[in-house]
Amino acid sequence: MTEKTIALVTGANKGIGYEIAAGLGALGWSVGVGARSEGPREAAVEKLRAAGADAFGVPLDVTDDASVTAAAGLVEERAGRLDVLVNNAGITGGMPQEPTRVDLDTVRTVVETNVIGVIRVTNAMLPLLRRSASPRIVNMSSTVGSLTRQTTPGAQTGPIAVAYATSKTFLNAVTVQYAKELHDTDILINAGCPGFCATDLNGFRGVRTPEQGAAIALRLATLPDGGPTGAFFDDDGPIPW
Repeated sequence: MTEKTIALVTGANKGIGYEIAAGLGALGWSVGVGARSEGPREAAVEKLRAAGADAFGVPLDVTDDASVTAAAGLVEERAGRLDVLVNNAGITGGMPQEPTRVDLDTVRTVVETNVIGVIRVTNAMLPLLRRSASPRIVNMSSTVGSLTRQTTPGAQTGPIAVAYATSKTFLNAVTVQYAKELHDTDILINAGCPGFCATDLNGFRGVRTPEQGAAIALRLATLPDGGPTGAFFDDDGPIPW
């Protein structure tokens, strides 16, 4: 087993996921770049290595049981454990998403990736995380999933998005349930919002850079022992549910 801290970031071949991997690599960690497509995945690994990071590719489709199982096997073979899991992979499902007009298949597809995919990956990686001295799980969420903000008059909560926004509310609830089950372990699991970053997820309309968006994940991935768990944060602190 390697003495280096071992992390896995899903959806890490571009955007915020790539910057999370880069940030963790800059700490001297060994970082698995989880992504479906071989070309973009290996290009990201090469770029990270060129910058001095200890990066390795992990073929990973969060919607596929066999792919996730194989990814866990790869991490186990390489490192024998996992210290940090960042569940970053996600999709919007495209717009518009008014609830009266949405295609139900869109809702199913978004939830399959943004929620069920997180559960699938987390459960596959938990045996490896339990071997870590200070295991951390970071679920990349969004303030659009905050019911408090969604119901606050005048709050800027983005477009109506019955698939995407509610998938983040669902993900937040899943994060709390994991924290409740894992309360008697050393595993800290939290949700983090990167803010409105310019990525291809939103057609590069965001006002923050992917590097800025990665900051909250780096903070939650490096929480000290005894830190918060089952909570929701952005750069400014706790986010109301």
